[in-house]
Amino acid sequence: VRVVESGGGLVQPGGSLRLSCAASGIMSFSSSAVGWYRQVPGKQRDFVGRILGGGSTNYADSVKGRFTISRDNANQTVYLQMNNLKPEDTGVYYCNLVQIQTNIWGQGTQVTVSS
Repeated sequence: VRVVESGGGLVQPGGSLRLSCAASGIMSFSSSAVGWYRQVPGKQRDFVGRILGGGSTNYADSVKGRFTISRDNANQTVYLQMNNLKPEDTGVYYCNLVQIQTNIWGQGTQVTVSS
């Protein structure tokens, strides 16, 4: 049972990136809640957004209107579309999958927003 993030990189302010969180070995992926978090060195891991099994989403105020989370249950993948990126969006992005008796984190993917 694992999740793997991908899609990070270096982007200029105002640019876009799409992160992926691919799950494997998960039973009933479609009923899982998947959250995205980001962390910068020396600081706590902050909530970015979450998608529930039914597809409803919620976001941190700092990313509302810029970030969108979606899911592809057939491919057991959740996406984080990030638009109009700002330098303060820089960090390591982690996904967290939660369902009954399961709570797993990926290894993270680095996002750097800089000119």
